[in-house]
Amino acid sequence: MSPRPHSRPARSRPGFPRPARRRTAALAGTAVLAAGALLLTGCASDAGGSAEEDGEDTTIRVASHMTPMTDVVEVAADVAAEDGWTVELVQVNDNVQYNRLLADGEVDANFAQHEPYMEAFNAEHDAELQALAPIYDAKVGFYSRDYDDVAEVPDGAKVAIPNDASNEGRALAILDEHGLISLADGVGFEGRIADVEENPHDLEWVQVDLLNLSSAYEEDDVALVYNYPTYIARVGLTPEDAVLLEETVDQRFAIQLVSRAEDAESEKIQALERAMTSDEVRDFLVEEHSETLLPSF
Repeated sequence: MSPRPHSRPARSRPGFPRPARRRTAALAGTAVLAAGALLLTGCASDAGGSAEEDGEDTTIRVASHMTPMTDVVEVAADVAAEDGWTVELVQVNDNVQYNRLLADGEVDANFAQHEPYMEAFNAEHDAELQALAPIYDAKVGFYSRDYDDVAEVPDGAKVAIPNDASNEGRALAILDEHGLISLADGVGFEGRIADVEENPHDLEWVQVDLLNLSSAYEEDDVALVYNYPTYIARVGLTPEDAVLLEETVDQRFAIQLVSRAEDAESEKIQALERAMTSDEVRDFLVEEHSETLLPSF
């Protein structure tokens, strides 16, 4: 093995088969105190589908978490402004608050999560949030500080995976599709650790909050860490550095525009959806973030 410059020497006893290294896309997820609202744009227009004037509420408040999600909201704000809508970004700092703000009526929509994560929030909090449009699929996978190839990882190694159900299942599905474990038939992306039927390399599971997985990457005794490109960027990595990438794209894991179900057909939310799925947003995703994601509309 040729360890990376910042890595410690590889342990002995390689245990895994060498997987195919295809770059693919999937989805991604994601809030505790609102950091504040940032007024992005707003000017009246006579264009088709424009907001009504003379007293009509033309402000759309959108909660989001971090780049590139917040960047997408900013691009969409410029588009919406052409039709007379003012998009206001409410930036939060964890994966809880954006749904609480939306469920409580403090914002009109959010853009920070995939549909399974939203559904788990609905079930836990008796909420009625609705996924409106998939915007992009994040390229997710496993990273290692000490090994350049999964074939070098020793048996009995610790593997850090998310501790929320929707992302736990996704992480396990990646290991299953690469042949490192075998999940029970039919569980797919909904698998749990209890559904691991074969673990020939005696992997030891370390369940970590999604926001703390980048810290787990720095731990000496953790060999593999699941992560999203948004979070792993904190330690200077991109999907190109992953030792395993997701190969099966399931658009349920695309990062979605979400609103309250009762407002999904409102003029305000329809205007926001048009802006979020505009050519301008697609071009921005392709030109600025193709290394980490793929547009899904």
